Parts: sequence; structure tokens; C-alpha cells
Amino acid sequence: MNRPLEDILVLDFTQFMSGPSATLRLADLGARVIKVEHRERGDLSRTAYAPAFDLGDAPAFFQAINRGKESVAADLRDPHDVALLLKIAAEADVVVSNFRPGVMDRHGLGYERLHASNPALVYGEITGYGAEGPWALEPGQDLLLQAASGMMWLTGADDDGPVPMGIAMADYCAGAMLAQGVLAALAGGGGTRVDVSMLEAVLDLQFEPFTLYLQDSEEPKRGGVNPAHPLVAAPYGVYRTSDGYLALAMTPIDTLAALVGCEELSQFTDRGRWFHERDEIKGVLAAHLASESTRHWLDRLEPADVWCAEVLSWADLVIHEGFLALDMVQEVGEGADSYRVTRCPIRIDGQVLRSPARAPRLGEHTESIRAEFGR
Repeated sequence: MNRPLEDILVLDFTQFMSGPSATLRLADLGARVIKVEHRERGDLSRTAYAPAFDLGDAPAFFQAINRGKESVAADLRDPHDVALLLKIAAEADVVVSNFRPGVMDRHGLGYERLHASNPALVYGEITGYGAEGPWALEPGQDLLLQAASGMMWLTGADDDGPVPMGIAMADYCAGAMLAQGVLAALAGGGGTRVDVSMLEAVLDLQFEPFTLYLQDSEEPKRGGVNPAHPLVAAPYGVYRTSDGYLALAMTPIDTLAALVGCEELSQFTDRGRWFHERDEIKGVLAAHLASESTRHWLDRLEPADVWCAEVLSWADLVIHEGFLALDMVQEVGEGADSYRVTRCPIRIDGQVLRSPARAPRLGEHTESIRAEFGR
């Protein structure tokens, strides 16, 4: 299939996750992505994990997020290497970086210089906290952004203290937003600078509870029993059953009481109490649901169109018909170099976007790129 970005060239100075996740999506959409890596050590994520997590010659994380890209090994302190990168930038449609503010300028690769030689260039940059203010030069690392943004107080129970998410959400949100901004700039004809800070990205992610805080200055209360969302009334949460776990979303308590046959729950008839007394309601419901299996409750709730789901492990998920129907896993590379990763989640005209090319070895394309752009 023809991909929408097949004529787009991206020069990628990013590493770790926030920037590489953005350029991965551009590559999935058809762009040619030339990844610039340090001549000796490469992208730091090539060595940031224990060898037990390696797939081939690099960690699984690096292999997944850099598939389909080309690698040119360079030293930004070497004038000859910078000269090559300037030649590529002069022909590129997009340049992306995620260094701290000022790093690209110090190496002669900042927006003003590149834009002067390539006025149609889209220049995208991710920083941790923006280019100004007292945090501007602080390290933009995911856990630190989760800590600084307040989002650790949204997960878990009130007594748990701050709880970080188990995925790099700040990184991924910033990457997704940069990709959106780059696509908008390309649609507008280019010649644009696109800036995203991880802090702004993760604050936007919290818009729902943060908007309320801006009105009344009240910190969210997570609750103490089966908490799942600080703004949602009972029964919203995850409940243990006799053989697993059941997730329940927004459901009228009186309706739920009748469906699961819980007399004690039926006393909560006042809708106004379902938020303020959610711990008490959830405690009653938790004790009742623990008496039967997850399938028992699903058989009662699903026919009534109650929003509920079994809590699956990955082992359960990958054999489930719902997962298999998505065809979400792809094989990249060939022979001993092949490995399985997720594919791009976007479909175009009903077709999934697959990328059969693996992640590049460090400097794998340096010579061919020098031959192409070094003239």
C-alpha cells in the first residue's frame, strides 16, 4: 500500500523513548528515518538494560522502538560529521531532537541555521520542561516527569503515597504529541518549528482531574477501597473474584445490586451517595464478588450491557480471540535477526501498517548515507 509519508525524509537526533517513539510513528507512516547515533556508544538505550533483555545485539526496547530506521554513526564534535549532517538536513523534510535546550545550537545544528539553508524544514524538538524557567536544564526522564507533574497521586489508594505508572507514559505522550505537531506542520507546508515538553504533555494527559483542581484547588482523593479513578463514583474499580479479577466501570448501584444478587448493596439507592460513600459501597461489593468466579459474574453482567471486563494477564491476552483478531504482532528482520514486536496501531483504508525492517545496527548505514549525501 502507498503510505502517506513515503516522500518524507526525517533526520532523527533522538534517543531513549520520547523522540524515538515519535520518529517510529513517522516511519510506520512511510517516512524514511535516518537515525543519528554517537559513533562509539550509539543511542544510550542500546546499553541501558541488562543483557538478559537483549534481542540479538541490542535490548528489546531499542529493537522495538527503532525498527524500520537507518543508522548513521557520527560525532557531533567532529566537523566532518557535522558537515555530513548539515547536507542531509538541507534535503530533509523533518529534523527531530530531544536533547536538553541549547545542545543542538552548540553543535551548529539548531533551528535557525538549518532553517536558513532549508526554509521548508519542519524542526521538531522535545525537551523535559521547555526552554525557559528554573527546570529548563533538568534531565527530562520519564519517572522524574511523573514525579514533578503530580500524576503519581492519581493511581493507587490514598494510603499508598505516590505511585508511578508501570510504563513510560510521559515519554510516550510527548512523542505522540510531537508526531502530531510534525504532521500538522507538514500538512501546512513546512517551514515550521514544533516544540513539545514532556511536562506539558503529561499535564495535558491529566486534563480531566487537573481542570477541576484549577477551579477549586482541591487535591483529588483516590479512595481507600479498590481505587481506580479519583473522580468516579462506585463501583468503578477492580474486584477480586474466587478465581481472578473483574473490572467494573460506571454502573448504577441499584441496577448492579439486582444483577449480582447483593441485598446489602441495594440499600444504596441515593445516587448522590455513590461518590462520597464509595469506599463503603465498594467494600460491600468486593466481599460479595469474591464468592463466585469471574465467568459467573460476566455471564450475569454482560447480557445486561454492564461495562465490565475480566482482568487478563499477558499470558491470557495473547491467546484470546479478541487479541488474535487484531493481528497486532508482527515479525521483523530475517532468520537469526528476526524478532516479534507490536505493529503500528493505525489502519489506513482498513489496512494495517506493517514494517518488516528490524532496528539498525549501530552505524549500519553510515557508508551508504555518506555516499548518498556526502557529495
